[in-house]
Amino acid sequence: MANCSTRLTAMLHIILLIVVMSITGFHFVRQVESLGINYGQVGNNLPQPQIVLQLLRSLKITKARIYDTNPQVLTAFANSGVSLIVTIENDMLATIMDQQQALQWITNHIKPYVPDTKITGIAVGNEVFTGDDISLIDKLVPAIISIHKALVYLGLDQSIRVSTPSSLAVLANSFPPSAGCFQPELNEIMTQFLHFLSNTKSPFWINAYPYFAYKDDPSGIPLNYVLFNTNNGMIDPHTKLKYDNMLYAQVDAVVYAMARLGFGGIEVKVSETGWPSQGDPNEVGATATNAAIYNRNLLRRQMKNEGTPLKPKLKLDVYLFALFNEDMKPGPASERNYGLYEPDLTMAYNVGLSPSTSTATISLTSTADNLVPKMNHCCLIYTMFIHMLALQVFVRRHIN
Repeated sequence: MANCSTRLTAMLHIILLIVVMSITGFHFVRQVESLGINYGQVGNNLPQPQIVLQLLRSLKITKARIYDTNPQVLTAFANSGVSLIVTIENDMLATIMDQQQALQWITNHIKPYVPDTKITGIAVGNEVFTGDDISLIDKLVPAIISIHKALVYLGLDQSIRVSTPSSLAVLANSFPPSAGCFQPELNEIMTQFLHFLSNTKSPFWINAYPYFAYKDDPSGIPLNYVLFNTNNGMIDPHTKLKYDNMLYAQVDAVVYAMARLGFGGIEVKVSETGWPSQGDPNEVGATATNAAIYNRNLLRRQMKNEGTPLKPKLKLDVYLFALFNEDMKPGPASERNYGLYEPDLTMAYNVGLSPSTSTATISLTSTADNLVPKMNHCCLIYTMFIHMLALQVFVRRHIN
């Protein structure tokens, strides 16, 4: 009977702990397979890759994208379970057009690290189609093909996909989504690119930032619509599909643009999206509050494995931009303030990710819920102590 009492007391303590954890804002961890993060390194004060890996593990993030093939990162991420998309810089395109140079690049930058380091994608350039150097556009597809052939030669093509991230500016029209189409001057080269993606079953990577649309037209675009907040949404007049956020509308616009060129089966993945927590005076909407709301709401959508209205059953893969604020990035102030974290690992703002040595949480409560005061630690400990004493008295009286 005493053993029964002890076991029941222990069980009640565990139940009480679970209840208290749920009341006070602690949540059990759930990994989000469709969520990745962009790990940029344009800063002079960023933590070492080993520390970054620990942070990603604590957040239960298992996918990351880097903007080079930094050997320190590739070595640190070996046998970590974190998959990586690596990048070939834009200024290398002319070189790797040559098949032998492409093979040499793969041999030097990829082969030494796989399979220990889980490299799942190679981004050939970044936003080349809409970049300042238009001479690179004609070099892009030949460079992509050369890199893929090198992977085939080395037997790596089944585990590593090749593509290139594009900005939303490749579209001449994105609203409504069903009217999505590419810039006319890109149609010829885009057709060649889409043909490659279709043949290799590789994704179309899009860098999609609703923030830019809002910044350019804050009076015409509802803030709640771009932040994933509750809103009336918009209905595509041609498809009658309802969109309650701009990101999904942008993604579906890309799908329709590809279909217009005859390619209907290519998956669209979001290689970058985010919101800056600070900006210059003329950068409307660049605040920590908006950044927290956008990223928190996006995380909630990811937890649900949502698809877009056009493809609701296909979960949308998203890479959040970015892990850190990067102090050496050029351009307006917003460019240096997209990070979830400061370089010293403090949160730039509370997005709902809570790292620790062994657990991480994504709070799925509403913004209003987050404003409810939580019990402080002293009150919590005292309450738990009193309840445990009461439970012990109850058990002894009724079982002993």
